[in-house]
Amino acid sequence: MNPVEIIIKKRSGETLSKDEISFFIKSYVDGTIPDYQMSALAMAIFFKGLNDEETVNLTFEMLNSGETIDLSEIENFKVDKHSTGGVGDKTSMILAPLVASFGLPVPMMSGRGLGHTGGTLDKLEAITGFRVNLSVDEFKKTLKEVGFAMIGQTEKICPADKKLYSLRDVTGTVSSIPLICASIMGKKIAEGIDGLVLDVKTGSGAFIPQKSETLKLAKGLVSIGELAGKKTIALLTEMSQPLGKNVGNWLEIRECVEILRDGEGAKDLVELTLALSGTMLFVAGKSKTIKEGIELCRKKLKTNEPFELFRKSVKFQGGNLALIDNPESYEKSKFEFDFVAEESGFVESFNNYEIGMVAVSLGAGRTKTTDKIEPKAGMIFQKKTGDKVQKGETIARVFTDLEKSIEPAKSRLAKSVKISKSYSQKNELIRNLIDKNGVHEWNDFC
Repeated sequence: MNPVEIIIKKRSGETLSKDEISFFIKSYVDGTIPDYQMSALAMAIFFKGLNDEETVNLTFEMLNSGETIDLSEIENFKVDKHSTGGVGDKTSMILAPLVASFGLPVPMMSGRGLGHTGGTLDKLEAITGFRVNLSVDEFKKTLKEVGFAMIGQTEKICPADKKLYSLRDVTGTVSSIPLICASIMGKKIAEGIDGLVLDVKTGSGAFIPQKSETLKLAKGLVSIGELAGKKTIALLTEMSQPLGKNVGNWLEIRECVEILRDGEGAKDLVELTLALSGTMLFVAGKSKTIKEGIELCRKKLKTNEPFELFRKSVKFQGGNLALIDNPESYEKSKFEFDFVAEESGFVESFNNYEIGMVAVSLGAGRTKTTDKIEPKAGMIFQKKTGDKVQKGETIARVFTDLEKSIEPAKSRLAKSVKISKSYSQKNELIRNLIDKNGVHEWNDFC
């Protein structure tokens, strides 16, 4: 087969056969097809899309490009959560130890930042010494000993996705529904889970802001999960402002540590974490309803058990436990400044994409695959949508080591928030639940 002809075929909007998809992915993994041709196909897919059959074929080709993990030796229902990405989206660090504290193994194969969004692996690596690149045997041992494990892809698990994931980040092809479906579900099926809860983001900080398109993504993810024999539920959640208060790798770890330690924190972050955790308990059969699962998780979060499991995880994966026990001891940024309100009123809305890109410019993300993350960089927001604000009052405290990023960040942040004279009604945090039976109102379950 000729890779150029396959690129042209998809560029023209034609349907690719299973064999053509298989050829292209196998050849990309073995190095026969170079990055620039894979980039060309990804861009063609971005503009022309894939039908359901093509998406399923691509997903299973990703899955079959490497090994899968057999977790049958580990007892109990194994359940994971995956988010499609957002700004300040840090639920995994709270949710994993929380769900594991119920005796449910939580195997998490996570990713790095993409575009304007942060990545779980980058956040975990902000904990000095924390190892995310575990072997399969180390992954299983951690899962057995701790109850959960958060790792990156091994070289042998979905290698096609590992290569394509970085390529999408720097070629403007992140927000393609078929590519997102194949990337997420290939990894999740490979990691040996029994069930999966998906946090599918919508709004200005999501890869796909439009609700109608996000619903298509959620349905596609659930369909592939169920096809693979995994009980799968998706929640459609709002990403029109930063989740919680902190944006940036270490800052987000710090916020999670405070919630695990104190049992409370930013209302939206805690509410979403409990919703996802409660749904995981329901999927695993630990609760009869999602509502019951949420209440069980709410009570458990008030205990010390999830925090101690997180500490155990950090120690087990080589992280500096002293930073978890004393977050204030973390090295400070060279530069700090306040992003302040230019007028009095109420915070009507944020442009969350802009906030995410500011975080990248401060050093918290990448514009090239070779960029080094600065773990201290980021923002702590003191105002949320609907909050009253006075002229000159701080909306967010900003941290960076890059002096040249300060003035551009100030300018971009000023354009990222809209202040009105009257109170603005906040958007619902969780909009819908999507399962194999269709789309439902979230309020029917909680």
